[in-house]
Amino acid sequence: MTVETEVASRAGFAEAAREWLEQNVPERWRTARGALCEEESNEIRREWDRQLFRGGYAGLSLPKEFGGQGLDVAEEVIFADLAGRAQAPDGLSRIGRILAAPTLVAHGTQYQLERYLLKILNGDEIWCQGFSEPDAGSDLAGVRCRAVKVEGGYRVTGRKIWTSFARQADRCLLLAQTDPAAPRHKNLSMFLLDMRQPGVTISPIRQASGLSHFAEVQFENAFVADEDLVAGEGDGWKVAMTVLANERGGVEAASRYVEMRADIDLLTKSIGHLPEHRRKLAEFDARVELVRWQVMKTIDFEKDSEPYLRAASVLKVHWSELWQQIAELGLETADAETVDHWRFQYLESRSASIYSGTSEIQRNIISERILGLPR
Repeated sequence: MTVETEVASRAGFAEAAREWLEQNVPERWRTARGALCEEESNEIRREWDRQLFRGGYAGLSLPKEFGGQGLDVAEEVIFADLAGRAQAPDGLSRIGRILAAPTLVAHGTQYQLERYLLKILNGDEIWCQGFSEPDAGSDLAGVRCRAVKVEGGYRVTGRKIWTSFARQADRCLLLAQTDPAAPRHKNLSMFLLDMRQPGVTISPIRQASGLSHFAEVQFENAFVADEDLVAGEGDGWKVAMTVLANERGGVEAASRYVEMRADIDLLTKSIGHLPEHRRKLAEFDARVELVRWQVMKTIDFEKDSEPYLRAASVLKVHWSELWQQIAELGLETADAETVDHWRFQYLESRSASIYSGTSEIQRNIISERILGLPR
């Protein structure tokens, strides 16, 4: 395909997606999102997962034989941008679609692909990510959750924290220690664990913003079958790097770009006429557009895992800290009409430089893997 043909194809895709979103985004979500109770909000979001699948917009970059569309990550980013602008819901299946599904395509067995991918894409199964622990957040290699080999599988015991969608999840992409005697990074394995079984206890965590996106999860001899081990025993760190690269860059960053773009537009409308804020708004505007540029640059490295991880780490530092700075200015200059919005954004953005690896961890990756500096 020539460059001209590719550009034309993506332009056609964008136009079709824009029309579909205009016709399908629930009006109640657009007009009453802030007033919805959690139960109604979750129902709209779950139905949105099903609508995406029926419309052909779930799994855009995943293989057709498993329910995807066989396109590129570029189309995923284009759609995420358009969906944000159209005020579309954030489906409950986002962790399955953005993290679990591409990880299984990269590392999963044929059984795992056939068993899980379609159910992820059509919204039948919700997934969560079991990485962080009370004593192993930024230091992911230090997880202590244990998976002990037994006949037919493993028994898992330990705790995970800050687990998004844990209360709704059917499955967990779980990182656990399988060989305490093995060297660091070689002692971990990745599992696909059933969250609906005995031995799994979920405790919601109330955030500063008043929401409870996260939960603490306790495992007490929870079982995971041999066929739900991803890659091989001891390959957990390698698989986790694939998960984190997808979490730090690509579609996730594109959705943050859309959110920040909307916030800059709101700031421009409310304080753009004030001379003392024009320079800062111009700076933020340029930096937000740099996020968009870096998202597209990251996509160029999609099929080369090491450069992709590097680019995603740079992107994660940039967008997470920029979002916090925009929210701070918004809260400082808020009026009666915008104060609730900016209070929520300020509190929500506090965690952005912590999850998916803190900014300090990302800077270590950048200094060591990109700049080649000594430890």
